[in-house]
Amino acid sequence: MVSTDKAVNPSNVIGCSKRICEIYIQSLAKSIEGAPERNTQFITTRFGNVLGSNGSVIPLFREQIKHGGPVTVTHPEIIRYFMTIPEACQLVLEAGAMGKGGEIYIFDMGKPVKILDLAKRMIRLSGSKNIKIEFTGLRHGEKLYEELLSKAEHTKPTHHEKIMIANVREYEYQHISKMVDHLIRLSYEYDDMRTVKKMKEIVPEFRSINSPFEAVDTLLDKIEI
Repeated sequence: MVSTDKAVNPSNVIGCSKRICEIYIQSLAKSIEGAPERNTQFITTRFGNVLGSNGSVIPLFREQIKHGGPVTVTHPEIIRYFMTIPEACQLVLEAGAMGKGGEIYIFDMGKPVKILDLAKRMIRLSGSKNIKIEFTGLRHGEKLYEELLSKAEHTKPTHHEKIMIANVREYEYQHISKMVDHLIRLSYEYDDMRTVKKMKEIVPEFRSINSPFEAVDTLLDKIEI
């Protein structure tokens, strides 16, 4: 399962969705551990943005520069981790080959890149003149920076210097499968607030940022009190 750094302390629905996937896959792997009929290893890889992939900023910036701008950046201080498509593919295959089942592999992505610097560099390399950069503001649930590990998590090394194993909280498959089944049933009701509330119950560290779903956090806080 290919996850994302957005799964760590998620602040939006996609990040929480990926964290739920991680939990489900890991608990499924642990539930069949040692079973004689087991012939599948379920593992997860967690990493950041892939340069040039669908939805990444580089194709967007390229198109914006081609049409004379402006190049849109959400915030002047926003940073992200990046890797190339070949690098991501190689590390996913390596993790798959070394996996025994139930691991969440984290890739060393080096230093994060400031998106504003990336935009300036692409404008300069294009040779275009008078291309303006426009700041559009952070989108719903968007962080200034992403994390590959939460504060409560630690890693173990592998024989590959760029691949580590995350030590994360583990869940019982029977428990989590019931919660996921409930979440799926809720999704068919098309009630965003109820669906997100259930997601936050599964992943308590999911805290919304700049989003209507902050109201759910307030409600859950009152219940806990």
